[in-house]
Amino acid sequence: MAASPTPLPPTPFDRAHALDRLGDEPFDVLVVGGGITGAGVALDAAARGLKTALVERGDFACGTSSKSSKLVHGGLRYLQQREVRLVYENLAERQRLLRNAPHLVSPLPFLIPLFGSDGVVNRAVSRAYSSALWLYDLTGGLRIGRRHRRIGVEEALAHVPTLRTDRLVAGFVYYDARTDDARLTLAVARTAVLDHGAVAANYVPVTALLKDDGRVRGARLDVDGTGPIEVRASAIVNATGVWADHVRALDEGADPRSIRPAKGIHVSVRRDKLPCDIAAVLPVPSDRRSVFVVPWGDEVYVGTTDTDYSGPLDDPRCEPEDVDYVLQAVNSWVTRPLSPDDVTGVWAGLRPLLADPGGRGSRRARTADLSRRHQVSVSPSGVISVTGGKLTTYRRMAADTVDEVVRLLGRGRRRSPTGSMPLRGAAGMAELQEDGASARLGVDNSVIGHLVGRYGGEARALLAMVHADPTMGEPLAPGSPYVRAEAVYAARYEMAHTLDDVLSRRLRATLHDHEAAAEAAPDVAGLVAPDLGWTPAETDRQIATFRQAVDLDRAAAHLARLHAGHQGR
Repeated sequence: MAASPTPLPPTPFDRAHALDRLGDEPFDVLVVGGGITGAGVALDAAARGLKTALVERGDFACGTSSKSSKLVHGGLRYLQQREVRLVYENLAERQRLLRNAPHLVSPLPFLIPLFGSDGVVNRAVSRAYSSALWLYDLTGGLRIGRRHRRIGVEEALAHVPTLRTDRLVAGFVYYDARTDDARLTLAVARTAVLDHGAVAANYVPVTALLKDDGRVRGARLDVDGTGPIEVRASAIVNATGVWADHVRALDEGADPRSIRPAKGIHVSVRRDKLPCDIAAVLPVPSDRRSVFVVPWGDEVYVGTTDTDYSGPLDDPRCEPEDVDYVLQAVNSWVTRPLSPDDVTGVWAGLRPLLADPGGRGSRRARTADLSRRHQVSVSPSGVISVTGGKLTTYRRMAADTVDEVVRLLGRGRRRSPTGSMPLRGAAGMAELQEDGASARLGVDNSVIGHLVGRYGGEARALLAMVHADPTMGEPLAPGSPYVRAEAVYAARYEMAHTLDDVLSRRLRATLHDHEAAAEAAPDVAGLVAPDLGWTPAETDRQIATFRQAVDLDRAAAHLARLHAGHQGR
């Protein structure tokens, strides 16, 4: 008989437990914002010995941190902007993430196809790419263990078979890394809580900052609309990304304009519509930008745009012109054009760019040309705000922010320990990847591989569920990469609060395929309802709300509505 994997014990990563602590205990630092930067600040502060709390008004990573390009990279195009130091820092952080979160961050080769006419590529273009890639490798790209190389037409087509042979001349292959942004954010938050004693709660908006003699001393939180909780904290960190000015307004009573949001969108298509076995970088004709083409299971996603945004921060949408921009960029270089009917999923996020980073933030400048550097500032009342930056450098942003917290409080370790700190799931992977693990655990090898690739060593808890009930290893929907145990785990161990939390962020089903996610919604709601205490009426409401949100996303992009059969339970 196969041995059962050892399940995780009950953990304190629980919302009710967190709310009790928030109301009862004083803290050294309260972090406002549960995206990747806020989670990183919470981990860094807690690891330095500061008593730390983190609150997020929505779900963890529900904003920018779940809607990025999901790349951990140096930023090859930043070299064109002469941001060599930024690229160096990015690549150093990339290497730390590859080491500290091997289950969530992995190397990814990229193809840069070279196009020309009559079999000849522009020499200046070829030299520019070659020089940039050598500089990229020397700046830190080589740390990944591979250097770039030039390839011929045949090899380029082997990677992306539908590239136009009448224009393709050669190509370069270089290496960066990828991640699941929402799961990385969650892993950072859970590491702060489970390994370093921090407190974290989602769906807890800050409604006011509490002050004493003009200095912040805490915050008032709204809990489920039932009443306020006052949290005592010696320092407050504003890590809310594009919403940073909202928290600054609570502090300063004014309407600052420090953030210039830029919208980036991505579309997913079936991989057989745009076959590729590595990522690719395609130039946008008549534009100084490029789009990424990234394989992701049975899908491929394409993006991103980079445009000024002035709409509601809570609800950026992928619009028809966004879809057209991305598809036209791809269609310029492939022999099998994509159409909106091929789009299975879309997502739109906002980058929190600094409005005036060193004088470069004029509205006349394109958002694509603005710096991705970050900034840490302190208000007269003592609110510490961290703004700007990017996913790859979240740890560096967090360390710089907590340096300021330590200076302000006069306590806590002066140096950040997170550079060499493994995240939750990094330990215990090897045993699950050994030959014979499938027979030993009594679980199909493909299920083990999938779960280890998303949860690392913590996959033992999910494997225990599958071992106890083999139906937990079945797909959520036909063709879905996700299994039923993942939904239960999200509700039980990952503080999922709504059906959208499960399907869009703990799992990424919504981004892959709207139709499949809608099809899975009733079964997933039924799986998580007992753990989340949903009544039958609440379960139905969650299904309806989820499907309505997906339909609104599709309608905004002028994509076909979900199949009528998915509109009812």
